[in-house]
Amino acid sequence: MSKKSPKTADELKRERKGQNYAVLFLIFGLVLLFYLITVVRIGLN
Repeated sequence: MSKKSPKTADELKRERKGQNYAVLFLIFGLVLLFYLITVVRIGLN
């Protein structure tokens, strides 16, 4: 395994920002999924 060169602070911030957006979209997707499931279940009753 070859070691990568140390990343700069800007690169780390950019990488962390991308990860934060990925988590945000994941959470938003789960909320939307639960909302739709709830609407469908209530609509069937």
